[in-house]
Amino acid sequence: MNSPSFESFTNGDRILVVDDLPDNYVLLQTVLETEGYQVEVADNGHAALQRIASYPPDLVLLDVMMPGMNGFEVTRRIRQNPSLPFIPILLVTGYSEPTPADGFDAGADGFIRKPIDFDDLLKRVQTILQPKQLIDP
Repeated sequence: MNSPSFESFTNGDRILVVDDLPDNYVLLQTVLETEGYQVEVADNGHAALQRIASYPPDLVLLDVMMPGMNGFEVTRRIRQNPSLPFIPILLVTGYSEPTPADGFDAGADGFIRKPIDFDDLLKRVQTILQPKQLIDP
């Protein structure tokens, strides 16, 4: 996972990881920080929306199945807020339902299944953040 190809594109991009289970967000945080990303965590949808409104991240990794407000609702609220810049959102789920189409309908940019293939995750994160890196020197 520490290949130069990943490190060459990371320059401290900020990623918000949203998951109600500490084991899940700590694992994602550790993997992403090892690759040079700045990672913040939120353990529910309301906390995620507050963090995004106060300091929008460059990417959101958002668990679909959370109590209170699920990932689809968080995604819809982000997309409906005209004061927020466009923020890429990757939905993460361990369930066979919902489908990726459900995520795209809500406004997500991608869908990742658990258990997470971390090499695939890092490639997808790099692909999403690469255009920003070309614009922001």
